[in-house]
Amino acid sequence: MSISNNFDQSLPHLNNILVIGNGGRENALAWALKGCNGIEKVWVTPGNGGTENHKGCKRLYLEDQNEKTLIESCFLHSIDLIVIGPEAPLAAGLADKLRKAGLVVFGPGANGAQLEASKSWAKDLMKEAKIPTANYWTATTEKEALSILQHVKCPLVVKADGLASGKGVTVPDSIEATAEAIKETFQGKFGKAGAHVVLEEKLQGPEVSVFALCDGKKFILLPPAQDHKRLLEDDKGPNTGGMGAYAPAPLLSKEDLKKVVKSVLEPTLSTLNKRGINYRGVIYAGLMMTSLGPQVIEFNCRFGDPECQTLMPLMGPELARILQACALGCLEKAPKLTISNQCSACVVSAAKGYPHNPRKDDLISLEITSGDLLQIFQAGTYCDEKGMLFTSGGRVLSVVAQGNNFDDAFTAVYKGLSKVHFDGMIFRKDIGHQVRQS
Repeated sequence: MSISNNFDQSLPHLNNILVIGNGGRENALAWALKGCNGIEKVWVTPGNGGTENHKGCKRLYLEDQNEKTLIESCFLHSIDLIVIGPEAPLAAGLADKLRKAGLVVFGPGANGAQLEASKSWAKDLMKEAKIPTANYWTATTEKEALSILQHVKCPLVVKADGLASGKGVTVPDSIEATAEAIKETFQGKFGKAGAHVVLEEKLQGPEVSVFALCDGKKFILLPPAQDHKRLLEDDKGPNTGGMGAYAPAPLLSKEDLKKVVKSVLEPTLSTLNKRGINYRGVIYAGLMMTSLGPQVIEFNCRFGDPECQTLMPLMGPELARILQACALGCLEKAPKLTISNQCSACVVSAAKGYPHNPRKDDLISLEITSGDLLQIFQAGTYCDEKGMLFTSGGRVLSVVAQGNNFDDAFTAVYKGLSKVHFDGMIFRKDIGHQVRQS
């Protein structure tokens, strides 16, 4: 069930936070959490070249990347709350191991992380919970998948079952292209993630993302956001981790959002509970707005990237307390989350060759700094011993801005991007085309 919160002062003290991850999502989370009431320091491990650009944020360097060293460091630095950013450590059970050591963790255990780590597991849960989603078939061999395709006789979406950094989905436009995508997936295009595949009927409509902060039994919603997955303008080119986003996405009306709560989020959390899963973290529902209403195309077990970057500047100073209450299973004790009524826009700049073979080690020039209504969230960056900033591949950084309307926000973003330079830099010029007037 969703709730409205009345703050209870019985929550434990909260001064020091650790964010785990090195991407733009974690950079944005650290920045937002440091701005919350009572927070003294936000550590980030391993972080990136931009972590310490945010006042009060500091990288935590660990010589040995193992749970024992991490746990020891958490106690050494008096960490009151751990926020795990990426999906891979969640799927590997890091949250379980940290909780067992007595630490407070925002992020689901390995059982709940299957929402993202196994698309077939997630689809089965949706079927059990009667959540609206596309019809699907699972296959464990190329021969089985091709047989399903031959039987269905129409193009199907091909999804690698496991984690593929947001790139394991192919949306073919013909039966022949579907067959080719099946063969590529089973032949290792997405590594071990493609050992099994899910084939889905194609849905039609725009996509939108909804995020629920869960304490195991209750949740609160964040504003919906819209991501842009394709590399090139006009939504062409290969799928990426995301080239930009904006929030709040007007695709979902208040009535639509109520339907999503009733038809998607409440039955998801209820079914997780029936399976004995105490889910404390983010449920990210990727939706398609079809002619039949919102349908789930995927679940993720963490904040989206770059949706997180565009959402964080809209969050009020209660966010840290809310994540803490979720982690402790007592969301009713958290203060009410205030959310800015501004529009937020995010555009990602990526390295040449992204997403298949991104170039590295290009010098970055930033003739711009973060301010009240404009933020730089770094991702694929590092600093050398002289303090010079370089690319480390993939999505390099995001420029994010807020405004009274989307035109103002995106104008500020693209003005900011004009002051970011590195060889081979690529970015889309049409992010937010759905909501921009100019």
